[in-house]
Amino acid sequence: MLILSILFPVLLGLGILLKREWKRRNALLTLTGAGLIATAALGMGVVFGGDAELLLFSFGENLDLYFHADTMGKLFAVVVNVVWVLSGFYAFEYMKHEQEEQRFFGFYLMVHGILHGLVFAGGMVTFYLFYELMTLLSVPLILHNRSKDAIKGGLKYLFYSLFGAYMVLFGLFFLNRFADSLTFLPGGTLNMGAVSGNEALMLVVAFSMILGFSVKAGMFPLHAWLPTAHPVAPAPASAVMSGIIVKMGVLGMIRSVYYLVGADFIRGTWVQTVWMSLSLATVFMGSMLAYREKVMKKRLAYSTVSQASYILFGLSLLQSEAMTGALLHVVFHAVIKSCLFLSAGAIIYKTHKTNVEELRGIGKEMPVALWCYTFASAALIGIPPASGFISKWYLATGALASGIEVYSWLGPVVLLTSALLTAGYLLPITVNGFLPGADYPYSELKKKEPNLVMLLPLLILAALAVVLGIFPKPLTDCIAALVNTVV
Repeated sequence: MLILSILFPVLLGLGILLKREWKRRNALLTLTGAGLIATAALGMGVVFGGDAELLLFSFGENLDLYFHADTMGKLFAVVVNVVWVLSGFYAFEYMKHEQEEQRFFGFYLMVHGILHGLVFAGGMVTFYLFYELMTLLSVPLILHNRSKDAIKGGLKYLFYSLFGAYMVLFGLFFLNRFADSLTFLPGGTLNMGAVSGNEALMLVVAFSMILGFSVKAGMFPLHAWLPTAHPVAPAPASAVMSGIIVKMGVLGMIRSVYYLVGADFIRGTWVQTVWMSLSLATVFMGSMLAYREKVMKKRLAYSTVSQASYILFGLSLLQSEAMTGALLHVVFHAVIKSCLFLSAGAIIYKTHKTNVEELRGIGKEMPVALWCYTFASAALIGIPPASGFISKWYLATGALASGIEVYSWLGPVVLLTSALLTAGYLLPITVNGFLPGADYPYSELKKKEPNLVMLLPLLILAALAVVLGIFPKPLTDCIAALVNTVV
């Protein structure tokens, strides 16, 4: 089932790409929809099917194509499948106004399978292989309309990603020398006898891994691809790039720090200090840039830069409560930001308005879409009882409990400041959308609500953004139990 969850969508997507022409659009959509559902069913079968483990190939010492569906991988797999399927079905309507749907849906299915290989990877060699495949196969989702800006955004994403990959590969070479194994093991696999006398070098290696994966996660100074790539990609692609692809960089950091190098090795070192500093700087910088940005999708891209570093700050504290908050924010942000990008896409699809200042009165034309946007915004800001409040509470209390000089109080201050800025760049769209003022031309008002194919994913994601905050205990208990095994 694990292998099928990878191979089936890859082969199906390849088949869709190789077919010369789809004369009937319904046939393409039916096949794609069936593929998404079947792939998700296979992935969820692995999630609920026990502790799956599989050594597929061995090319030599530590060079194994090895899969292991552990609890961390299963958590990310659930997030991947929920967001990927909902965004995919949303795309059935959205992509009507785009050319070459065949190419989009083919690559979309292929990346779905590759993501299963990534989250279920049992070692860093397997993880690295699928991480690079994810990069290469997701570039066409950004390049889709082949405009000058799209090509620029796609190439920028590719070049930044390749730089990050080389940083990870550099670290991987040294880990192969100083670790007992490249297989993921809670607590790490470093051979402290071999490391003795080479501690300074291994700290550089650990930082190289963190910095390499920070490209996808959007941490300063390697964040610049996000605001370039997101606005030019189709809305469903923007949603999964922000909701899922960014999280694969986060997963790479978790695997490197908590499953290979070991949290104890970098605790209290310059690596932890720099990691905390960069993540907090990114939280504040991303929020400020989003607050100043006038293009809606670009504003949401800068928001992702900021919000993803909430997660990184929680991880960098190397403290159990903070890591619980970080993993909760992985789940919540994936749902929330996908909803926000799909809401923005629905508005663009129906009105062709892309700037924030053009959205005055949009709530009168598209009330359901804007309500979905509003509930997701409340969750991202952290307004209780929406989900974002729960994860940010854990992050703040984890920082205070860490006892790390300066960062124990600076972290909550920056997070609170960022939350206020988040309210400042998200809520005015809602206020001006529903309350456009007396001079709004009500007589010219026309309803432009998208159809059910687009609205249903929005409604589901908006509901999840709120319900996960009202009933957080099952997810929180599951993540807390997971964190206790790795911190």
